[in-house]
Amino acid sequence: MKKIICVGCGIEIQTNDSNLEGYLPKEVIEKTASNRLICKRCFRLKNYNKISDVNIGAEDFSKIIKELSKKDALIVKVIDIFDLSGSFIDEILEIIGNKKDLILVANKMDLLPKSVKENKVKQWLYKEMKKKNIKFKDIILLSAIKGHNLEELIEKLEKYRKKRDIYILGATNVGKSTLINKLIENTSGEKNVITTSHFPGTTLDIIKIPLDSKSSIYDTPGIILDYNMAHYLDEKSLKIAIPKKEIKPKVYQLNSNQSLFLGGMCRMDFVKGERQSFTIYISNMVDIHRSKMKKADIIYKKHLGKLLNPPFEENLSIFKKNVATNFNISEQKKDIVISGLGWITINSPKGCEIKILAPKEIKVFERDSII
Repeated sequence: MKKIICVGCGIEIQTNDSNLEGYLPKEVIEKTASNRLICKRCFRLKNYNKISDVNIGAEDFSKIIKELSKKDALIVKVIDIFDLSGSFIDEILEIIGNKKDLILVANKMDLLPKSVKENKVKQWLYKEMKKKNIKFKDIILLSAIKGHNLEELIEKLEKYRKKRDIYILGATNVGKSTLINKLIENTSGEKNVITTSHFPGTTLDIIKIPLDSKSSIYDTPGIILDYNMAHYLDEKSLKIAIPKKEIKPKVYQLNSNQSLFLGGMCRMDFVKGERQSFTIYISNMVDIHRSKMKKADIIYKKHLGKLLNPPFEENLSIFKKNVATNFNISEQKKDIVISGLGWITINSPKGCEIKILAPKEIKVFERDSII
């Protein structure tokens, strides 16, 4: 059988082992046009929202990206506006170098409150890129799922690609495949060609979409970030923890020695400081619980996976081994980011001491407030 590619995830179709990626029964292949075939995994994902484990790892991804470093192409780096710092992935630019023409696309603008000014977000991004010494052609703030600023992106792609190929890079769950589906729909009218999902790692290999007779768009596999909360959540938990609608910030007035539980995924202790407000930016579906610090450990042990969810009882292993990250914030407004989950804004620090308790695998860090 000649090589056939799944149009949903880019993996080579195979008929030998139903437990491996790319499986499709022979009888289905015989009845379907080769350019419309999707593997069993993509079929289950598109029609039943069910995910299967995948075996592509960091080494495989590194090989794919190293091949890209040899090509003269326009690079579109997609990041998640809701997890800007956590989804950037400096390693990609280390692999492909800083000589490529690069457009930075900050996706999922529809998740931020409507009161947020795009100019402020762009200024924040420009400042962050300057810190990283990263050169780029342009920054586009986008909502692929809503089509917001899609026409602007298309104009910039045409301007900068100069008849070259375009490669779309990014971490898992930043919306690369959704974006490419929108680009395809805009040019050909064909909908939902590539598999999209809120599950990490749904694209398994490079997917080629012709632009014209000489150039193509390439969707690359997303890097699975092992410091991102989504990497450790099961299907049930992901549906709650990954935001899908505009975030409604939740404001809490706290005294020192009070705690906030963000579901059962992490906890913030207000260790020291004057009474003040904290604004929480996480999925609207995650419940937040307040307690006294001295009772927090007991509450966590008793209610993790039950009242404090997600995670749920069947997926608690790493959440039983939380470690503390301490922050002393004395002056300007700051965000404490829990990668893949969201952030907490400390509005009037005045000598605040904050402690975040989360699994040791999760990246927790401080940044200048983005909102």
